[in-house]
Amino acid sequence: MNKKELVDTLSEKASTTKKMAESFVDSFVEVVSEQLSKGEEVKLVGFGTFKVQDRKARKGVNPQTGKSIKIPARKVPKFVAGKDLKEKVK
Repeated sequence: MNKKELVDTLSEKASTTKKMAESFVDSFVEVVSEQLSKGEEVKLVGFGTFKVQDRKARKGVNPQTGKSIKIPARKVPKFVAGKDLKEKVK
């Protein structure tokens, strides 16, 4: 499902316009992104948790040259599914 399909489905389920549903999706993504950039978690009980995870520095290989390279440590976004979501997917 892409963003357009999500907006269409949300507008139908919420009995609202597609423009309002798209505004909601955009706002949701913006709020989650802002919170993650601050290092905060976003918990939606039953659905899941968006959080930031630290990745350690590691060694890698450049596939073009075969030379060893150092990959620096960084922070990456992570989503952990909640219990209810896991049950629905089973």
